[in-house]
Amino acid sequence: MDNLTFTNSILLMEGVKVTPQASFPIFILLLLIYVFAMGCNIGLIILISTDKNLHHPMHFLFCNLPLNDILGTTVMLPRLLQDILREASERYMTYVECVAQAYFVHIFAAASHYVLMIGLTIRLSRCRSKIENPFCDNASLFKLSCESVVINNVFGIIYTVIVFTFSLGSVFITYTKIASVCITSKNKALNSKAIKTCSTHIAVYIIMFVSCATMVFLHRFPEYSESRKLASIMFHIVPPGLNPLVYGLQTKEIRQKFIKLWYSNKVNLK
Repeated sequence: MDNLTFTNSILLMEGVKVTPQASFPIFILLLLIYVFAMGCNIGLIILISTDKNLHHPMHFLFCNLPLNDILGTTVMLPRLLQDILREASERYMTYVECVAQAYFVHIFAAASHYVLMIGLTIRLSRCRSKIENPFCDNASLFKLSCESVVINNVFGIIYTVIVFTFSLGSVFITYTKIASVCITSKNKALNSKAIKTCSTHIAVYIIMFVSCATMVFLHRFPEYSESRKLASIMFHIVPPGLNPLVYGLQTKEIRQKFIKLWYSNKVNLK
């Protein structure tokens, strides 16, 4: 079967290891999370695009975030939901589909450099046919090769360290400046708003950062594969569900519009 799979460019997805008894509850939980995330993000886009009072650069910038969240969740979760209900031996995907999924997974994760990363990977010959992950990503793809993947590993690690360092540095500088303004300012309302917004933002950022770092670095340690899978799934489902609440409802204009629509709908139902 393995030779036939390799010849026809069909890959076997390892997926998430769950017992038959737990597969249906996990499916329901992930489905509800997916519906919630999609509903919140699509609703935020519709709200901003249909209300002329929200047609400002800041609000259009908010549209970019839910679009990215929709992409990141949709490219991974529907396929994962299918695989949860399938037998482990029936979770197949073509190599072309896997490369396409890996590309969009990494577009969601942030970086144009992944075009080069995917290019470095697909140049490798393949001698294996099992994706040791719930979904396809670059690290899972180059593990299919028996050739030396030193270049891929070195490039990936160096770039990841640079991105993480830049990200942490930017957040540290930004929050240091915000803290200094709050300390020197005597406006309690402004300080309260800043603390409320920053606390929710930093919570989402920590979840994303820890999940992404765990997912990237544990690819090098096969014995922690289940922890890596959990981190990778969290990276794709937690932020898309929280971002609309953090960045949407924390914005006064959007929050007021949402409350107005909510009450008008309740009145119409009565």
